[in-house]
Amino acid sequence: MTKPVLEVKGLHKSFGALQATKNVSLDLKPNEIHALIGPNGAGKSTLIGQIAGWITPDSGSIYLDGEDVTSETVASRSRKGLGRSFQVSSLAMEVSARRNVMLSVQASQGSSFRFWKQTKSDEELRETARNWLRKVGLSGREDIAVSELSHGERRQVEVACALALAPKALLLDEPMAGLGPTGSIQLTEFLEEIRPEIPILLIEHDMDAVFRLADRITVLVGGAAILSGSVDEIRASALVREAYLGEEA
Repeated sequence: MTKPVLEVKGLHKSFGALQATKNVSLDLKPNEIHALIGPNGAGKSTLIGQIAGWITPDSGSIYLDGEDVTSETVASRSRKGLGRSFQVSSLAMEVSARRNVMLSVQASQGSSFRFWKQTKSDEELRETARNWLRKVGLSGREDIAVSELSHGERRQVEVACALALAPKALLLDEPMAGLGPTGSIQLTEFLEEIRPEIPILLIEHDMDAVFRLADRITVLVGGAAILSGSVDEIRASALVREAYLGEEA
């Protein structure tokens, strides 16, 4: 049996009387895209927050490459190979897309952000950043300040920054949000391309993209994982149609 790169076991999280995560277990295997879907308020972002490290679970365990990282900080998990890109932008808005990715590359090489001038003049870093931005569909937009990019383009920069850290596993929270049809298709094709190198745990509302990309899908409703299976199994499930798609079983 293939060893999971990322494994979640029995996570629970409550906020007062609200149970946001109810005994959720799932894993992410090499060469896989595992999609996490569910209606608004299902607890998807809370679950991802616990996996990333910025929300502390009440109980349960999280393993990265076989190591228990449940008590590790966000920064520690990142250093150990957990990459992430979230709905809320954390980019340096005043500088270019390229420079944002350069800083991520520099961080992955163990350098400090204080060496700003050195980063700006390093042609190898520049070329690496250009390559990542080209791969996510931002060729020709590298030197534009992030503040001048569209919301969808900023999401693409975030994905490039996450990938530049050379993660063992990647958490992507709605990477298609704000992209037009062409951008969504381009990013979908790119994620298919990197699947053999970087397994991805994906939250996405674009069901066309989910059904095209996912090897497995877990459905979250009311904080609980009600079903996990292949694309065909999820599509055929009356339980999923009723709970998630709003159809009568």
